[in-house]
Amino acid sequence: MSQFDVTVIGSGPGGYVAAIRAAQLGFTTAIIEKYSTLGGTCLNVGCIPSKALLDSSEHFENAKHNFENHGIIINEPKADIARMIARKNEVVEQTTKGINFLMDKNKITVFEGVGSFESATQIKVTKNDGSTETIESKYTIIATGSKPSSLPFITLDKERIITSTEALNLKEIPKHLVVIGGGVIGLELGSVYLRLGAQVTVVEFMDKIIPGMDGALSKELTKVLKKQGMKFMLSTAVSAVERNGDSVKVTAKDKKGEEVVVEGDYCLVSVGRRPYTEGLGLEKAGVELDERGRIKTNDHLQTNVANIYAIGDVIKGAMLAHKAEEEGVFVAETLAGQKPHINYNLIPGVVYTWPEVAGVGKTEEQLKEEGVAYKVGSFPMRALGRSRASGDVDGLVKIIADEKTDEVLGFHVIGARAADLIAEGVIAMEFRASAEDIARSSHAHPTYAEAIKEAALDATGKRAIHI
Repeated sequence: MSQFDVTVIGSGPGGYVAAIRAAQLGFTTAIIEKYSTLGGTCLNVGCIPSKALLDSSEHFENAKHNFENHGIIINEPKADIARMIARKNEVVEQTTKGINFLMDKNKITVFEGVGSFESATQIKVTKNDGSTETIESKYTIIATGSKPSSLPFITLDKERIITSTEALNLKEIPKHLVVIGGGVIGLELGSVYLRLGAQVTVVEFMDKIIPGMDGALSKELTKVLKKQGMKFMLSTAVSAVERNGDSVKVTAKDKKGEEVVVEGDYCLVSVGRRPYTEGLGLEKAGVELDERGRIKTNDHLQTNVANIYAIGDVIKGAMLAHKAEEEGVFVAETLAGQKPHINYNLIPGVVYTWPEVAGVGKTEEQLKEEGVAYKVGSFPMRALGRSRASGDVDGLVKIIADEKTDEVLGFHVIGARAADLIAEGVIAMEFRASAEDIARSSHAHPTYAEAIKEAALDATGKRAIHI
């Protein structure tokens, strides 16, 4: 029987990063993955392929609507969805092969098959051909991630009534895509097909889209996406989804309680994700779940079984690849006797629409609820020379600081490259910077990042220069 110091079940961003860090720290390490490619949801059917399609569709959008404004005259562009999907698959293949290289480089043993506990220290690997192999592991890290959620009355046929996984592999551009859920996944994939010519209608139960983010970002994104042609049915509760041939009918009730019906040729169900623990044999190891099906962990990400840890989407907290990565490193370093730390308040959230949306720290709504005295500075992207030069004038930067100490409490951006700009906020808040600290830091001109400096100036006595 093969023996390891650390075995990781699941090879997504949390799992493979945990394995690499454990190997770096001198542990003999194994990773178990049931699919034929490493990388989990993120690399195979999540973050990476969706960004590949978002970029392709953005190029098409620019060619169709923006090139002429830049003095570039071309024939009417056509969208080749098959080629876009093929390119997306090429990006995924390159990325997953990169994980294989990292496993080899760090001398990590890879087992392909379903990993399930036989006991707290023994794990059975069931391979695709039905054969099994049992390994012994001193420590195990569960990193099995999540799967798309649905609603109890919806039957996902994965042809017309689909999840994000199927939406990444459509063979045609929908005529009318109905998206149930106004969160990150629904808006990103909705944006892909909106740009390619589909009519897109988003049905959202809450009274705003991206409800977990700062209200200013939600309001601005709604305005921008409406301008792009996306339609919204907010405060609307879906009650039925029915397919008839190539048509899908979505029945719902609006905030007045009146029935509304919207019909399309595809319906994307994007109502969140659920922890994936099926087939793990947790009961044999004695690992406990909470009321939402997540694996229970303490502050050290340790389960109730001392030598078993869990990270990423399968435990509480935001379901984000970079959160899982931080937790993977955290556990590996904890096992090595180090004292790592994760500040969950400073895990940024990003929406890869265009403009992009990103936030970290507290929202204004949270601070109001907590009774914290704060001040706000904001700056519109359209006031930047860089934004006017590129034509990306939508959006704003919003910085929230403590009213007395000036410490930055929240950092929120909607605009071009917001996904990259948010890192400045994370670093500033990790070092407990004040808005004045940011305002006094030189920002290169002309850049989108200048909006951050200006928002910080606005937060410290309304000193913004360019507005």
